[in-house]
Amino acid sequence: MSKHQETASAPTEPEGFFGADAPVAIEDRAPGPRLRGAGARSPLFWKLMLAAMAVMWGYSFFVMKDALNAVPTFTLLACRFLASALIMLVLFGRRIARHFNARNILVGVAMGVALGLAYALQTLGLVETTAGKSAFLTGTYCILVPFISFFMSHEPLTRYNLGAAVLCVAGIALVALDSLSMNRGDVLTLAGAVLFALQIALAARFGRELDVNVITFWMFLTVGAMDAVAAAAVEPPITSLPWTPELVGTIAFLAVFCTCIGMLMQNLGLAHVPPATGSLLLSLESPSGVLFSVLFAGEVLTVRLVVGFALIFAAIVLSETHLAFLRPLLLRPSRRR
Repeated sequence: MSKHQETASAPTEPEGFFGADAPVAIEDRAPGPRLRGAGARSPLFWKLMLAAMAVMWGYSFFVMKDALNAVPTFTLLACRFLASALIMLVLFGRRIARHFNARNILVGVAMGVALGLAYALQTLGLVETTAGKSAFLTGTYCILVPFISFFMSHEPLTRYNLGAAVLCVAGIALVALDSLSMNRGDVLTLAGAVLFALQIALAARFGRELDVNVITFWMFLTVGAMDAVAAAAVEPPITSLPWTPELVGTIAFLAVFCTCIGMLMQNLGLAHVPPATGSLLLSLESPSGVLFSVLFAGEVLTVRLVVGFALIFAAIVLSETHLAFLRPLLLRPSRRR
């Protein structure tokens, strides 16, 4: 075995309290000390994947609305996440067993607790606020992630990332915000946004060191268990619900595509792109929901919506290009007539 192969196959995770971890498979490592995962795809691939997942979640608003008419919130979330955990266990059971140690479990549980509480606060807040304000306040996580990542893992804060986050929040405000007043529901929703930002920052930080499939399994299991406890405490028993084929199909779609595939791709993508960029792309979920409302639900496309979408697009351009395409124009010497 060559020296390079020995280095590549050696465990890189620290020992101590967490214990030694199994080495991550060679095919899941990308070149370089920090980029890794899923066949060594390029960062552009993961950026496109994050944007695609956000658009799919925007579409899922319609599916969620229909499902919530028949199934209580925590029961629906428990079904989604426990089913996703079961799928992950079937697909990645060997990996989960191979990486069964305190470090992977604690990171996955921490991500799950943050995500589970975020969903709970968002749901409770939605009782006392409008859907538009909920979408806007939840979307503010894109401006919180760079700061959390800076304090958690010293990710650099650039003026381009911060400027893009401000532009994105302004665009989401124009698309989704319907009033400027604040009530208790708004505060709960904003607290949920902080926890969504924390989950994204955790995925970006530890997804570069651990097997993303494994910590995502523990995240799904944690959220599902939390929601199952909440459902048992405050909602009708699951046997009393109208389990029609249409409802089972809807929950299957949410579990397989929006949760299992969507959040796994999210966590994999966050391990390959800067957290600020990842959170900005994921924030496309809110305006995508509005866009699908215009396309399929008859909502009117107003000038305000167009300006909001333009600001969000400008935020992505600023984050990705740092306006480098303008520098040749600004540095070009003026011609004398």
